[in-house]
Amino acid sequence: MVTPALQMKKPKQFSGRMGQKKQRLAKAEQPHSPSDTAQAPCPKEPCLGPPTTLGPYRSIYFSSPKGHLTRLGLEFFDQPAVPLARAFLGQVLVRRLPNGTELRGRIVETEAYLGPEDEAAHSRGGRQTPRNRGMFMKPGTLYVYIIYGMYFCMNISSQGDGACVLLRALEPLEGLETMRQLRSTLRKGTASRVLKDRELCSGPSKLCQALAINKSFDQRDLAQDEAIWLERGPPEPSEPAVVTAARVGIGYAGEWARKPLRFYVRGSPWVSVVDRVAEQDTQA
Repeated sequence: MVTPALQMKKPKQFSGRMGQKKQRLAKAEQPHSPSDTAQAPCPKEPCLGPPTTLGPYRSIYFSSPKGHLTRLGLEFFDQPAVPLARAFLGQVLVRRLPNGTELRGRIVETEAYLGPEDEAAHSRGGRQTPRNRGMFMKPGTLYVYIIYGMYFCMNISSQGDGACVLLRALEPLEGLETMRQLRSTLRKGTASRVLKDRELCSGPSKLCQALAINKSFDQRDLAQDEAIWLERGPPEPSEPAVVTAARVGIGYAGEWARKPLRFYVRGSPWVSVVDRVAEQDTQA
């Protein structure tokens, strides 16, 4: 038999349990921090821990209701190498690491390679090999190759068989500490020296190290890939001056070594090699 005293306590106990349940539900509905999400293993890419600097884990360009990226697609890449090399300047290259960290850099220097006629191109003479196949694939395909047996360079195919654009330098925008960590891990020589910001991506191999880009990225589609893509750069108050200069490190290519097929943003401290003569010609 239930006493009156116990009957009076029951509503109070029930109310307490409901209050605890509401608290648990409210807590469960709160958004999870990035650290609450399990990280997938990555056999081919560096698996870093959580980023050491503050910054968004998802692109600031996720703007549509369905969460789709605003990114540059095939129509952007589908143009000849020279205009594409110029169009790359100012656009933002994004690399998403396996742990969700996004690295960003604004493109400030490129080189155009024109295909079979170009004596400096890996596709000169129209030759196709397993190594350079990406150069003959649809515009926006990555062509990543190894130099000196240890460093990588990244190109993007353009219109025309065997034509592409080499990315030479980026202005780091986001994830600089992670870039520094990757560069220190992958570079040879004085690995103990702390790299300055301007050293992180000021060269084709440097930017590949800073963004953890290796041979596994060869023949990927920059318009579709989930780990690397291109976003339109923010509007500038004025059109930046573009310097047109000779390409770098292709002395073996005869007259093609002197052709003005390198493009960079004038005055950018992030450029790999400055050509003062070409800058004077541009200013004139």
